Amino acid sequence: MPASLLGGITGAWLLLHLPEKVFYYAAPILIVVALLMVLFQPKLQRWVQDRAGNPEHAIHDKRHTVILVVLVYLAGVYGGYFVAAQGILLVGILGVFMTGTIQNANAMKNILVLAVNVVAACSYLLFAFGRIEWPVVAVIAVSSLIGGLVGSKVGRRLKPLALRIVIFALGIVALGFMIANLLK
Repeated sequence: MPASLLGGITGAWLLLHLPEKVFYYAAPILIVVALLMVLFQPKLQRWVQDRAGNPEHAIHDKRHTVILVVLVYLAGVYGGYFVAAQGILLVGILGVFMTGTIQNANAMKNILVLAVNVVAACSYLLFAFGRIEWPVVAVIAVSSLIGGLVGSKVGRRLKPLALRIVIFALGIVALGFMIANLLK
């Protein structure tokens, strides 16, 4: 969680200091990478575990732990800056580098996304209160809350393949919106 929190703070700082276009171009690329990670998660997870030498405890390999922490930090940066589809990035990352099911990765993702969003929101409140568009914030807050509650309940009930398909489909929709915004 510290990596996510630090990433969220970094992302919020970047949002307040960088031109908008920087992440508009990076976001679709990150979503494609995350979608590929979700799609190929079982094979990638086996590969990581095989390279660790112990399929039951692959996450304890120091190299993989460092990679996981760096990727979770970067997902936090993305989430603190852009928010949209942060969960898909995290499910892809966690699904590959953690042992367990995609449902476990989805549950951990919910906690990390909440942490990043709270830290980023506090940063915006403290340093950019006058620049915040409150109606947009209300829509994002309500939809995130509903999505998190419904998604966690549905995610626990779905089989891993079905959950992977739902996540992939939602990612494709998010990617479509991002590309459409780029082409405007």
